[in-house]
Amino acid sequence: MEAALAAGSALRESVPGAAAARPKGTSGDVVTDLDLAAEKLIVERLRAEFPAHRIVAEESGVHAGSAAGSAAGSAAGPHGDGPEADGWTWLVDPLDGTNNVAIGLPAYVVGLALCAGSRPVVGVVHEPVSGHTWSAVRDAGALGPAGPLTGPPRRNLPHGPVLGWTQGHGVSRRDPAARSLRMTMEVRARRVLQLWAPLLCWAMLARGDIDGMIGYHAEGLDLPAGALIAQEAGVEIRGFDGQPFEASAEGPPEDRSFVAAPPALVGDLLDLVAEARRLAPALPPI
Repeated sequence: MEAALAAGSALRESVPGAAAARPKGTSGDVVTDLDLAAEKLIVERLRAEFPAHRIVAEESGVHAGSAAGSAAGSAAGPHGDGPEADGWTWLVDPLDGTNNVAIGLPAYVVGLALCAGSRPVVGVVHEPVSGHTWSAVRDAGALGPAGPLTGPPRRNLPHGPVLGWTQGHGVSRRDPAARSLRMTMEVRARRVLQLWAPLLCWAMLARGDIDGMIGYHAEGLDLPAGALIAQEAGVEIRGFDGQPFEASAEGPPEDRSFVAAPPALVGDLLDLVAEARRLAPALPPI
């Protein structure tokens, strides 16, 4: 949390301002110097505290843990976490919402997750604009700015739910499954939000500001932190097949498609996905 807040403070001092965006890959994603500076700050803090831990960062990639740190941790050090220190991985998204920042829209967060193997056990999402932070420890609950998150409130939905949507950067605009999902959501939901900042969407779901979320081939790096916070706040997450969903940064993108909502709404979202799947083959090509 200290690392996320420090990065958030640095970002808040620079945004809004001159944030020249450069293309990153061929999918329309961008990167700015703000991403790089915030990531450097977080990685340095994590490395100082947990030298044996592996770090996977959005911009700079994989930082292996040091052998010396692993040996020290194996001996007794609490920050090394014992003989399995090399099984811990930090996931760092220093600025989730770079595309928003690039166009002057102040909708962005800092996200971190700690995974034991591939399973998230700690998640932190910090919103620099408001100064609010959401966090969770697996099986110990989630916290928001006002204290424990006890579950999304029950809402009267006479005109349909407000849903968040996220898709991976590699999903083509022509992808028939993604197109049919978005079209069906527009018909069945009161409003569909595509925030370009999935971690912000997860925080909104955990605190009850939106009713559900659907992800299609979601990005792996920012998924575990947000999903853990939402789950610990009482949100249920299912794969498109209806089976329990384990958020992981590993594996192919097709394993990262899900619906997330309070338990009473999950069945409706799975019905929506089934309807979209029936529609997809009939869509005209674009």
